[in-house]
Order: sequence, then structure tokens, then C-alpha cells
Amino acid sequence: MAKIKVLHYINQFAAGIGGEEKADHKAEIIAGAKGPGLAFGQIAGENGEITHTIICGDSYYNENMDAAKAEILAFVKQINPDVFVAGPAFNAGRYGVACGDICRAITAELGIPAVTGMYEENPGADMYKNEVYMIPTGDNARDMRNAMGKIVPLALKLGRKERIGTYLEEGYFPGRRVNFFEKERGSKRAVDMMLAKLAGKEFVTEFPMPAFDRVAPLPAFKDISRATVALVTSGGIVPKGNPDRIEASSASKFGEYDISGVFDLTDLTFETAHGGYDPVYANQDSDRVLPVDILREYEAAGKIGKLHNKFYTTVGNGTAVKSSVAFAQDFSQKLLADGVDVVILTST
Repeated sequence: MAKIKVLHYINQFAAGIGGEEKADHKAEIIAGAKGPGLAFGQIAGENGEITHTIICGDSYYNENMDAAKAEILAFVKQINPDVFVAGPAFNAGRYGVACGDICRAITAELGIPAVTGMYEENPGADMYKNEVYMIPTGDNARDMRNAMGKIVPLALKLGRKERIGTYLEEGYFPGRRVNFFEKERGSKRAVDMMLAKLAGKEFVTEFPMPAFDRVAPLPAFKDISRATVALVTSGGIVPKGNPDRIEASSASKFGEYDISGVFDLTDLTFETAHGGYDPVYANQDSDRVLPVDILREYEAAGKIGKLHNKFYTTVGNGTAVKSSVAFAQDFSQKLLADGVDVVILTST
């Protein structure tokens, strides 16, 4: 059996080039395997070989998506692999988005099968799992061996153009729909599952439903005219120059900024760091996303008690749910300690 030719995509960190300081690394292609590709080769053995590796910085891909995609597609055309493998990205948000996006483009535009892997809470999973073969992984690189152990068999089957079974058989995220003939008809399978459930036995649904996190709202504040009101936004409003370098996509941090004595967010003092919407109007007047001006008017008119002297901001574009929860847990404690009564959350 011929050895499957594999082209592998990794980010700057997996390639050993550097961390966030090298996230703007432009797409390049090198011969052979590197980083996690070495684990791929050990598992695949004589069945498959990574002949080339594409390396691209997370920020470069996410902030120049069309250009980066075109560059990588050109590399893929040049190599013409049997299968394309990206990552795994684990819980790295921008890496996950890049892996999902380039796999989708390669399959759709070049007809070359592709597979990637990432953690279930990676934003790339939500965005692309219905269009791309994607293996669930742990949330960090400690799961590399296990992740590659699942990616390699699927990649080899894709490379050989063999029939791909259901997500229960192959281990990828559910979501892709393909017509095929099952051994038993649906009515019998459904009854069998129901009987197993009634008997307290284990069963596996063929169509898992999404789980939604629902948060019960607190009672309304009784007298808003006495409330200390704070602003929190996922719209990326930051002081001019983005001093904390909050990422345009898949943010790894949030910012805390003082607005004592600030009555208007002008284009000379504030801007947005967000990469997921047209920034022109937010940069012209950041009050459109973070309404400091109108709340100062309400404060002066006695409609609210006062506007809190700090606001908290991050970028919601592609940011992992796990990261968002951690941000909120952090700054919520600060808001409570400062005696804030009401928080206005703004988005885009």
C-alpha cells in the first residue's frame, strides 16, 4: 500500500519559533515534519508521511485572513498532498480559528480532504465543526499523543479516499450530515434507545443536542437614581494605541481603564481593538460602543447615582468561552469590591 502524502499546518508556537511576540509570523513552508508532526509520523509509521509543514503565526492569519489563506492555498496546490492536517489547536482560540478556516478552504476550493483537532470550547470548534472533520482534544498540549492517536487514523482514511463512518465510529465532532444506509431502520434504533434509557442502561444518542449555559437574571435594582453604574464591553474599546495589546481576535486578556473626569470618548483618546466588525464608526466615536457620554448626562441629571470610574473591556471576536468566564470572574470581584450596583454590558 502506497504511503499517504501529508501536508501539515502549525502555528508559530508549535513550530518552536516563539510565542505571542512571534504571532505575526508570515506563512512559510518547509520540508519535512516539525513539532507535533513528529508525533504524527511516529503513529502513522509506514502508512503516511508529512512531506512538508506550513507554519503561520496566529495573529498573521486572523488579522490577514484573505491574504494568508491565499498564500497557504498556493502552497497546498504546489505540494498537492493526499490529505491536509492542521494542528491540533487544543484551546488556543486564534490557532483553532485558523485551523478550521484553512481546512474548510482547502476542502471546498481544492477538493483535498482535511482534518484538524481542538478542544470543544475552542471558538474554532463552534465555527467549523459542521464543515470540517475535527477531532475533540484536551485543552492543552499535554493531550498531544492522545489527540494525534485519533487524528492519524482519520487522516489516513481520508488520504486513501476510504468511506468515512459516523462520528461514533471515527471520533470526530458530530455535525456533518452524510446520507448512508444503516443496518437497522431508524424506528427500531429509536425504540432500542428508549428501552435502554427506561431500563437505566447506557445508550448513545445519534444526534446529541447542544448544551446551553443559562444564567438566571437578578431582580431589577430598585432605585437606579442611587446606583453606581459600571460599563463592561466585549466591543474592544481601549485607550488610543491599545496599551495592553488586547488581541483583535481570540483575546487572551481584558483591560481595566480609568475614566475619572472623562465625559466623551473622542477619536484622539479612544479606539477599538476589535477585529470582527468594521471599526470606522467605533474609532470615530467610541461612545457608540461604550456610552460614557450619555451616562455622564444621566449622572448630571440625577438619573443614576454615579458612573463608576473604571471600565472593563475585551474582544469577543472568537474568544473562547472558558477565557470569557475567567475574565468575568476576575473583574466581577473588583466591581463588587468597589461597591458597583449595576453593570451595563455592551457588545457590537
